[in-house]
Amino acid sequence: MINLTEGKSESVKDKGMIFNIQHFSLDDGPGIRTVVFMKGCPLDCIWCHNPESKSNKIQLMFDREKCVLCKKCEDICNSRCHLFKENIHSIDRKKCIICGDCEKACEHNALTLCGKEYSSEQVMDEIEKDDLFFGDDGGVTFSGGEPFYQWEFLLDILKKCKQKGYHTCVETCGYTRSDVIIKCAPYIDLFLYDCKETDSIMHKKFTGFDNEIILSNLMILNSMNKNIVLRCPLIPGCNDNEKHLKALAYLAEELNCIRSIELMPYHPLGLAKSEKSGEEIKYSNSSFIDREVVKKCADIIKSITDKRVYFT
Repeated sequence: MINLTEGKSESVKDKGMIFNIQHFSLDDGPGIRTVVFMKGCPLDCIWCHNPESKSNKIQLMFDREKCVLCKKCEDICNSRCHLFKENIHSIDRKKCIICGDCEKACEHNALTLCGKEYSSEQVMDEIEKDDLFFGDDGGVTFSGGEPFYQWEFLLDILKKCKQKGYHTCVETCGYTRSDVIIKCAPYIDLFLYDCKETDSIMHKKFTGFDNEIILSNLMILNSMNKNIVLRCPLIPGCNDNEKHLKALAYLAEELNCIRSIELMPYHPLGLAKSEKSGEEIKYSNSSFIDREVVKKCADIIKSITDKRVYFT
């Protein structure tokens, strides 16, 4: 059984692992937002759009298209993890110690480190750069990865955000301990809550774990009367079926906390990220899902619930 959170470390509350902070986002909650992308996720979704976020450790990313085969990385690497054979550059990731020397030596940005340790104060410094633009609707969104994977660090920043009066939003797969949800929820204004698959067996097939904990936490948030957008990544050949979509609609009807349902159409952009990070590609569909298919899926849900159903 995998740990539901990062677990204990020397700096789990005071520092956390971030792989991106996006300013002026319009896609991750209402209004203009700062989005903090946190590394680490307990699930292993076969279609993951951010595979570089699965590990909570710093990773070496390799963009093969930018590599000019200069071999400067090979010359500087003491671990001998860069290999060149027949004009092909490969990396023995088991030998890589993430020293960063190759990143510094690469003049073409083919090699980059993904992930950086931040203190909560450093994250707040980044957020405060945008607070003039938040207005009445905007604020801060924590995404990932899975933000609750670093829940103590997340809670520390959430409290600081509320002290500043910022609207807070968390994008989550819901797979965390119930006590973590209860501790963090008072400082979260909106949950963007994934429901990847309503069938427990299929959920385990697609993500590595069943959905019992996820649904249980959703019930807890309902009892706390939290605001939730129920989100479903729509994946061709996986969960784009009538059974799941109807179950999704009935779930939304049952729970008062669910304000709306968002369908997130599959895109293949995660494939290139998997290649760069050395992650195994488990779902290799290279096509965008047809918009008419997405509309039909939305219509199935709308036939059951009057709650707002939309897609991007």
